[in-house]
Amino acid sequence: MNKAELVEAIANGAGLSKTLADAALNATLTAIKTEMGKGNDVSLIGFGSFKVGKRAARMGRNPQTGKPQKIAARKVAKFSPGAELKAIVNGEKKAASAKKAAPAKKAAAKKKK
Repeated sequence: MNKAELVEAIANGAGLSKTLADAALNATLTAIKTEMGKGNDVSLIGFGSFKVGKRAARMGRNPQTGKPQKIAARKVAKFSPGAELKAIVNGEKKAASAKKAAPAKKAAAKKKK
């Protein structure tokens, strides 16, 4: 599934237009990236956790020359699936189908005087 297909699934499941679903998905991804950029973890109960991991500096080898070279320390993004997601992936549980949301009610029209 790519982003366009995910936006369509969100739009259908939540009863939103594709434009609103795309905006919601982009806002969600931006919030996750912003928090992880600050070094914070993001946990979505039932889905999983996005965590910032650390890799220590180490020595590696240049594959072309074989010479040793330093590899700098860095932070990496990690994802750990939650128990519910693991059960769905392993076929132990079915994913809940998205319920269509009721369409938004329009505001009542003002009466002319």
